[in-house]
Amino acid sequence: MLWAASLPLCVLMYVTVPDCRRERLRKWFLLTFVMSLVWLSVFSFLMVWMITIIGYTLSIPDSVMSLTFVAFGVSLPDVVASVLVIRDGLGDMAVSNAVGSNVFDILVCLGIPWCIKTCILEPGSHVQVYSEGLVYSSCTLLSTVGFLLLAIHLNKWTLDKRISVLFMSVYISYSILASMYELNVFGYFHPEECPSDY
Repeated sequence: MLWAASLPLCVLMYVTVPDCRRERLRKWFLLTFVMSLVWLSVFSFLMVWMITIIGYTLSIPDSVMSLTFVAFGVSLPDVVASVLVIRDGLGDMAVSNAVGSNVFDILVCLGIPWCIKTCILEPGSHVQVYSEGLVYSSCTLLSTVGFLLLAIHLNKWTLDKRISVLFMSVYISYSILASMYELNVFGYFHPEECPSDY
């Protein structure tokens, strides 16, 4: 069933993205890279659009959907990459991937869209963030980075079963806490969603 469901995507990728691993297509590596970025952008847009519709239908704020489903979806490739490098015994690369990915997400993935909006599309404007819970979520997230370094240091710079269970527990706790901020459990942090004609 999975093969049948993924067949249209596989055919689409085969037709539009040259496989530069083949000898005769090696010179097309730049087109392969560009088309990969194009399809990554298209699939990211579709994922966010579908998650937004699902959240609106179930009366779940966009911020909660982003903290859970979107974050999981965009981080899954990082998980796969980390598993692959850990199998090769490169634990330091997996940790660097996790930390570097978060830094990239915050500084580039937020910086570029905001720069486009405030410098190109509407010069001099600003982007309004409609969630006061973001401050508390960000502080909690920052503390998890400190916790990551402290836990690995106390575990003598080794990653084992105990540390993995600890990290998963902290992630689940963070997700629940951040979602509770956005659902106004601890006070009024997230305003009501705007009316829509979905």
